[in-house]
Amino acid sequence: RTAAPGAMRGPPPEGTDVTGIVVHAAERREAVVEYYRERLNPTVRLEQPDCTILAFDGFLFGFCERDEADDCGILTFVYPDRDAVDAASEWLGDAVVTPPRENETYDIYQCFAEDPEGRTVECQVFLDDAVDIE
Repeated sequence: RTAAPGAMRGPPPEGTDVTGIVVHAAERREAVVEYYRERLNPTVRLEQPDCTILAFDGFLFGFCERDEADDCGILTFVYPDRDAVDAASEWLGDAVVTPPRENETYDIYQCFAEDPEGRTVECQVFLDDAVDIE
């Protein structure tokens, strides 16, 4: 394909302010948004007729009302320390399917939960102080 006149070719130059949003199809968007708002406390960044975009620190994720829900992938929320992961596990309550534990393979401390449509929710902290993903 030929790029439109003036279109960028290749990746954006370093330092370009680019962000992203992971969007999931949801059969019950309002219930799913309420689940995340009540349990993990992200803010609503944008409300559209059939989509809601949420923000958790720098993590933007959204849900759009569709006939079928996407339930693949993992929504991973990265916390600063173990205590924060433990607190998130408490907030997730009965949705937790794997309580907080250390994962030696990835050198992380994590827990897993499921949202109302079966998506996997992970709360974790990197244990290696040299890892900086911000």
